[in-house]
Amino acid sequence: IAGNMKFDVEPAPLQIARGHAWRRTLQGRPIVLLASTREGEENILLDALTHMLPANALTVIAPRHPQRFDDVAELVTSRSLPVCRRSAGDLPSAAIRVWLGDSMGEMPTWYALADVAIMGGSWLPLGGQNLIEACAAGCPVVVGPHTFNFSQAVDDAIAAGAALRVSDTAHLARTVKQLLGNDLQLKRMSEAGKAFAATHRGAAEQTFTELVSLLPPDQSTDTTT
Repeated sequence: IAGNMKFDVEPAPLQIARGHAWRRTLQGRPIVLLASTREGEENILLDALTHMLPANALTVIAPRHPQRFDDVAELVTSRSLPVCRRSAGDLPSAAIRVWLGDSMGEMPTWYALADVAIMGGSWLPLGGQNLIEACAAGCPVVVGPHTFNFSQAVDDAIAAGAALRVSDTAHLARTVKQLLGNDLQLKRMSEAGKAFAATHRGAAEQTFTELVSLLPPDQSTDTTT
């Protein structure tokens, strides 16, 4: 077993820098990311968080599937929450409560922007989404009870101090409120996430080495193809 090759996908430095720049522009607003959410989860998470977050907090929603962008925008609007869309190009004003990440390929930027990421797919029995990218970007992660698609990675991230698991959305609300009030814990989780991701890199190279060793002798020395 060579390991998990997902650890070898490092976040693009330009995207990390963009997220940090956005964060400076937003001038210290608490930022909570609903990352890779699946159908039905936005309602659950907004119910739990909307009235718990500070008045100046910004919730970023980055749905897992692009075909749901418009539906999620309508959902947020139906709750009378001021919303803007990434596709519009502008950063959210102080009056905006929800920023919809209706773009593709920008998850590292969202992770670099957020104080904490609430991982989608884990609030309904869907198995969870990949938290490795969030850890690599230094974003503290909170997962729900359903993480069977990434059970080992989640367990290892929790053990490393990079992630927390909560049992339900009531527990989630308390946990997020506590995290947003504890800069030291957020910093420790951020550093633990980056260390956790770095420690587990190398599976792709090891897999390649093992595959080359299985080639016939006249081919194993020519790895150009």
